[in-house]
Amino acid sequence: MIELTPSDAPHVIAMRASGRVDEKDLQRVIDTIEDLKKTQPRISLYAELDEMRWMTFTAFLRDLGYGLTQVGEMDRFYRAAIVTDKQWMKHIVRLENRLFREFETRTFPIRDKEAAWTWVRHQPDAPSAESIKN
Repeated sequence: MIELTPSDAPHVIAMRASGRVDEKDLQRVIDTIEDLKKTQPRISLYAELDEMRWMTFTAFLRDLGYGLTQVGEMDRFYRAAIVTDKQWMKHIVRLENRLFREFETRTFPIRDKEAAWTWVRHQPDAPSAESIKN
């Protein structure tokens, strides 16, 4: 399950994943991202993932598919703070940072939630005019 949590930064989507994540959970996040892109030139993501146990295969495919559709709009994304004590997430984040240099992602241990929140809510510069299609 993914719970969208309140954010006091207008460009940040905050969420907490726990238990099993399915395609409906992922679709709610995707819809929230797309809605926020209509009002914010660049967005950031804050995700607490330590309680997530597993993702269904269809959720994984939905996540992958959405990610691929966003490749041409990566400059619309600013930062992602992944809060977790799961060591394997650090490897995924390193790979994503190599693939998507416009979008900075960092992992933070659970004990550093406040530092993660401070970092992710930093106000981004606007993307170039030609990259905004909406």
